[in-house]
Amino acid sequence: MPKSILVLAYDACGTCKKARKWLDAHGVKYTVRPIVEQGPTRAELAKWIAASHKPVRRWLNTSGQSYRAKGKAAFDAASDAEIAEWLAADGKLVKRPVVVVGETVLVGFDEAEYTATFGA
Repeated sequence: MPKSILVLAYDACGTCKKARKWLDAHGVKYTVRPIVEQGPTRAELAKWIAASHKPVRRWLNTSGQSYRAKGKAAFDAASDAEIAEWLAADGKLVKRPVVVVGETVLVGFDEAEYTATFGA
C-alpha cells in the first residue's frame, strides 16, 4: 500500500464522513486536505481527472449550492476545459471526497472501489 494517501474532503459532507469512517475501520492511514479551503489546483485536476478514468463532468458535485447557483444549463453548454477551470476555482463544485493513492484517484465514495484499491 502506498505510504501517502491524500483525502480531499469537506467536514460537513455526509459522503466524506462515510468514506473516512470506512478508511478508519480498515486501518487506512491518510492525510485530510480541506477541499473548500485548499481545493485541487489546475495542475492537480489535469493529472487527477486523467488518473480517475472518469470524464470531467463526473467530477461535478451536482447536488451542491455552487452547482445550483451556476445552473445546469451553464454546465451543459460548457466545454470540459471550462468545467475543469470552474472546479479549480471552487472546491465546493468538486464531487467529494477525492482520494489520491499514488497514481490512483477515487472520486466520491464507492465501497467496491475502496475495497479494490485498499485490499480491505
